[in-house]
Amino acid sequence: MKIVEIDKTIYRQRLNRVIIGFIVVLTLLSLVFGTALIATFSEPITEAIVNQGSEDTSNFKYNFSGVVLALLSCAAILHYLKTTPFFYEIYYVWQMKQIHNVIYRKLKKIKKAAFQDHNQKAMIILNFYYTSLHQIYVLDDNTLTLSSLMLEQQQLNELMLASEQSIDIEQFNKKLIAEF
Repeated sequence: MKIVEIDKTIYRQRLNRVIIGFIVVLTLLSLVFGTALIATFSEPITEAIVNQGSEDTSNFKYNFSGVVLALLSCAAILHYLKTTPFFYEIYYVWQMKQIHNVIYRKLKKIKKAAFQDHNQKAMIILNFYYTSLHQIYVLDDNTLTLSSLMLEQQQLNELMLASEQSIDIEQFNKKLIAEF
């Protein structure tokens, strides 16, 4: 995956709209599905009053099922819309965070290979990781850990200079991670 410049203002506006839209649609669909399930499968109120002691008259399972159906519907809608131009920035950040998670799970091995063995592939992965992580931190206003990230990036830059290897972010390929 390549690092792409993202306009923070557009990203934040669109992300906020998607979050608000998701909440509204989830709420409305939960109510609609829950009501429809209750109307379809629940016993009428007069029978519930007559059979009051014999059976549980709670509609929790129908309401819960309505929420689950609404959640699945929202997930399907988001899956369909993720490749539209409106979702470009949001989907890019989401994909980048997935790659970060894969790298993070192997970060200890990758750092060891880069700093102890001077492995070029490990340095490429770390260079991509730190650069893209910096971008995501700035987009998400995560400034608390930015200073430690910059320190790690500086250490990697010094290592790359000392090892005299040609390392560029464009060399990154997700398949490199599988080697560690």
